[in-house]
Amino acid sequence: MTCDRMDTVLHGYFDNELDPVGATEFERHLEQCSECVNALDGLNSLHLSMNRAQLYEKAPAPFRNKVLASLGASRPVAIFQAGTAWRWLAAAAAILLAVYLGAQLVSSHRAGNYETVLAAEIVDAHLRSLQPGHLTDVVSTDQHTVKPWFNGKLDFSPPVQDFADRGFPLQGGRIDVIHGHSVAAVVYARGEHFVNVFIWPTDENDAAPHSGSQQGYRWIEWRKAGMEFHAVSDAAPSTLEQLHNLLTGN
Repeated sequence: MTCDRMDTVLHGYFDNELDPVGATEFERHLEQCSECVNALDGLNSLHLSMNRAQLYEKAPAPFRNKVLASLGASRPVAIFQAGTAWRWLAAAAAILLAVYLGAQLVSSHRAGNYETVLAAEIVDAHLRSLQPGHLTDVVSTDQHTVKPWFNGKLDFSPPVQDFADRGFPLQGGRIDVIHGHSVAAVVYARGEHFVNVFIWPTDENDAAPHSGSQQGYRWIEWRKAGMEFHAVSDAAPSTLEQLHNLLTGN
């Protein structure tokens, strides 16, 4: 079922047309509605793609002169010397500035909402995996068994390593779904605790680790070599930091 706010409130929020009360209410809705979050993400991506494409093209001089002449200018430069033209240019600049600031505000709100929703999905996926029979689809402590198992099941090859000699024995792997996309889940053990490491490809630059907690579970995320990693567990924060260092070779 499609959320009815996608056709009513979503575009008003993206275009910064909602009043403060309406915008705040919709942001609360985003925390619970992944459909609206995905739609907002699509709008923001489209906006950024159009900006990067630099579709603006300066009009050829003959065409520009013809248009200016049709507006009643005896010489092309005359219009730009008129006070009215400058007022129009100032108004246009103000509109462009407002659009830019609105886009920046939406992007800022979007980033915060996305991180909150993604963290919730990561923790939920970890909790589902702890149900009997859901932790692994391939059970093996051999990285040379787990890594090939993903072949043909995903459109990328996730890195898989065993760190049994460092206190993080590999348990296996599975396919999971995060934010509507299939991802790899590589599972490690640490004493009585399990650590899920969710992995998927990204076009973004490498990023230093960032951590947080939800519902009593800790998570740490980072990006390296075209892959995004999210590790989550109920183990101590230092446990996730140690696993992060092992996975990144630090």
